[in-house]
Amino acid sequence: MTDVSIGIIGGSGLYDMAELTDREERRLETPFGDPSGPYVIGTVAGKRVAFLARHGAGHRYMPTELNYRANIYGMKRLGVEYILSASAVGSLQERYVPQQLVIPDQFFDRTRGRVSTFFGNGIVAHVAFAHPVCDRLGAAAYEACRAAGATAHKGGTYVCMEGPQFSTLAESKLYRSWGMDFIGMTNLQEAKLAREAEICYATIALVTDYDCWHPEHDSVTVNMIVANLVANAKTAQAVIAQTISRLPYERTCGCADALKHAILTRPDVIPEHTKRALAPIIGKYVK
Repeated sequence: MTDVSIGIIGGSGLYDMAELTDREERRLETPFGDPSGPYVIGTVAGKRVAFLARHGAGHRYMPTELNYRANIYGMKRLGVEYILSASAVGSLQERYVPQQLVIPDQFFDRTRGRVSTFFGNGIVAHVAFAHPVCDRLGAAAYEACRAAGATAHKGGTYVCMEGPQFSTLAESKLYRSWGMDFIGMTNLQEAKLAREAEICYATIALVTDYDCWHPEHDSVTVNMIVANLVANAKTAQAVIAQTISRLPYERTCGCADALKHAILTRPDVIPEHTKRALAPIIGKYVK
């Protein structure tokens, strides 16, 4: 559809990319409804990218309300092969300090009833998800953090909770006892859907607080989170630009053919309307 190969999903506090030039807005319709807003197409580090504000203009959508399928489907239609997701997280371990950055490599699901797949309606597929973050993209993001002068950590497990309330003290302590590292409300569904769409995915997590387990953070507030996000906003944008400049043009990771052996349904019994709706995702395997 375009020459865009890189998608950026901006979370709380990152509603725009100052480095984005030659901008144009693109509104897309999808079989799953409307994305969070228009995709802003532009140039960063000499490459064409598509930026999407995850929570919409003015932060209108709660994590539970987000149309994750439409957001990722729209990226796929634009030709995106890499998605960098920027997100606020709470730290569950002392070593992850507010205003530092983390590149998680695992997720743990504590959401309830969110739709996390493009499949159904006459087609069944099961993608491998043992390693939910693209190794190459995650490594590029981590090196970009270092190049931007940020204090960063590579690896760790992101607990994806339902929200919109923050954790209870009992929950926070339980996640720590399980060895979880940080907590957020949005990234797991994006990662699952990106894998089904054969898009490389990585999260740049901005640590905003210590969650409520920490004696000095026993009451997490939006003001606390926003203050740390603002302090980190320029660094996050620099990291994204640095990551984009490091990405190869050719993908050799397993993300690029994640559906190759995942579709179980015989092509001749898949309903035609499902084939049409999912053509951008399954088209190279199902005609």
